[in-house]
Amino acid sequence: MDYLVTQLKEGSAGTIARFTDNGIAGKMMTMGVLPGSTVEVVRIAPFSGGYYLKVDGMNLALRLREANSIVIEV
Repeated sequence: MDYLVTQLKEGSAGTIARFTDNGIAGKMMTMGVLPGSTVEVVRIAPFSGGYYLKVDGMNLALRLREANSIVIEV
């Protein structure tokens, strides 16, 4: 099943399937966040703040809008 990263709870993990926003996709791919990468939700900031993710062993802090563009397979 495909989910947005923002639909997952802390500790959940999956594989990146695609991105919903081409502009953000370009930014993510330059940082090494690619389709096929393993992503884990480490922490979710309160009040729609942001998401702390681990992508292939690399730690990232993303805004809600950026995290909401990542579609993963669980």
